[in-house]
Amino acid sequence: MAVHNADIAAVFQEIADLLALQDANPFRIRAYVNAARTIEGWPEELDLWVRRGHELEDIPGIGADLAGKIREILDTGGCAALQRLRRGFPAGITDLLRVPGLGPKRVRTLYRELHVETPEQLLRAARDGRIRELPGFGATSEKRILEAASAYVGREQRMPLAKAAAYAEALLAWLRGARGVRDAVIAGSYRRMRETVGDIDVLVSARHGGPVAERFVAYDEVDRVLAKGGTRASVVLKSGLQVDLRVVAPESYGAALVYFTGSKAHNIELRRMAQQRGLKINEYGVFRDGERIAGDTEASVYRTLELDWVPPELREDRGEIEAARRHALPELVELDDLRGDLHAHTTATDGRGTLEEMAAAARAAGLEYLAVTEHSKRVSMAHGLDAARLGKQIDAIDRLNDTLRGITLLKGIEVDILEDGALDLPDKVLARLDLVVGAVHSAFHLSRKQQTERILRAMDRPCFSILAHPTGRLLSEREPYDVDMERIVRHARQRGCFLELNAHPERLDLLDTHCRMARDEGVLVAVSSDAHAPADFGVLRYGIGQARRGWLEKGDVLNTRALRDLRKLLAGTMRG
Repeated sequence: MAVHNADIAAVFQEIADLLALQDANPFRIRAYVNAARTIEGWPEELDLWVRRGHELEDIPGIGADLAGKIREILDTGGCAALQRLRRGFPAGITDLLRVPGLGPKRVRTLYRELHVETPEQLLRAARDGRIRELPGFGATSEKRILEAASAYVGREQRMPLAKAAAYAEALLAWLRGARGVRDAVIAGSYRRMRETVGDIDVLVSARHGGPVAERFVAYDEVDRVLAKGGTRASVVLKSGLQVDLRVVAPESYGAALVYFTGSKAHNIELRRMAQQRGLKINEYGVFRDGERIAGDTEASVYRTLELDWVPPELREDRGEIEAARRHALPELVELDDLRGDLHAHTTATDGRGTLEEMAAAARAAGLEYLAVTEHSKRVSMAHGLDAARLGKQIDAIDRLNDTLRGITLLKGIEVDILEDGALDLPDKVLARLDLVVGAVHSAFHLSRKQQTERILRAMDRPCFSILAHPTGRLLSEREPYDVDMERIVRHARQRGCFLELNAHPERLDLLDTHCRMARDEGVLVAVSSDAHAPADFGVLRYGIGQARRGWLEKGDVLNTRALRDLRKLLAGTMRG
């Protein structure tokens, strides 16, 4: 795993940024900034330069301390000093320094006063008019920050996971037909089940790479060939998705899979642990004194570090390595663990399947129960149900359940949470249902405090079972509304209700970090499809991927329960 000058420069620049956020000595900060610039512009890769016998201290501006850190980065791929600094700040806060017009002092103020940690949160704060109230900002500054944050957030083009899957999995199937292929997998952020992907990494195990590369570039969806060699190639598909191919020998396949799956932070920590044991890990294997001692499987790589194999979804350097060392990794929920789905629509509102059709599709998907949760009357564009129409649907579901086999329909509603926290239908009507799914569909502009209080009041209503898509985000279309999820999660625990992980690929809401927060607080999460058509139950796999990223086990997911046990839990939420 080569370490390039750009990698070293990036480490030093991040150290400088974090020191600036600490308000550290300006001369110390400047030393790292200058070192980053020097290294990035150095005419030869430092790894090769050192191996040729040159001294790092001979580089202008590089003293003993910085030279030591460069050697550490070259040997391990990481820097302990940077890891220590990172522990003092939220992940990714240095991205705020990339937004034009923001320096360390302003970032510190935004973080301390408004809890702004990411460019997305900065954009929301500017749109909400909260920045102008801070000392030293004002309306003009806020407008400039809004423009800069909008441009920054919008600059990175990423594709929703489900959309990328349609292209990537078809290509993978095509590649498996190449002569000599032993195994093939999509690695990278795709394998880690991130919500969006920037490009696709395909890893193939084969003794000879030539036939695989030839077949890869000959795929009929290829728009442009960017590069092609004996063991690697890169193309852009007609969809605009870039796909990079790497072919490795079978004895290196596991090590390459660890490397190309990532994340970068996870891999850096593995390399640091290896270095402490006198080992080297790269994409070709694990080596001791130049001899490969592991690498054919991922498990063999982790075993050399005395770690359990880590599921790809957890590889984000968020405690998974320590858990693997202690044999304490969670037994993550699987798609087959789901017994039912607790959020679906029919033609009664904005769905595209009748009650009968949705029931049949859910049964075909292997589910034992399905909650029918139409929109309430406030969502007029979806022809939401009023009390009278809901009553008729309740009766229709009861009649249909008398005839169904292998599937049970639950009577529910996706009721709107109004701006004052009231629900869109009377308690006496809601009390006839098996469950009530509350959702925010309007007034996204409310302040953090107002939005949080609105949801808390709704959760305290006599009939409230599940909070749907809790942050309201639509990937690449609408940002999350500003809400205090820690308060929401803790209130759900006190109230005895549940949170939804909406599996729709444009939502994937809860966030993975909020899933883990719910798990830690003992709040059950419903992984639901929000199906609007019979074919939509397939999206549950993306919800499970998000749940796994949030460390959820089978017992942490509400709808892994058998129907009898589920009914008891839902009954506890219906106090009307």
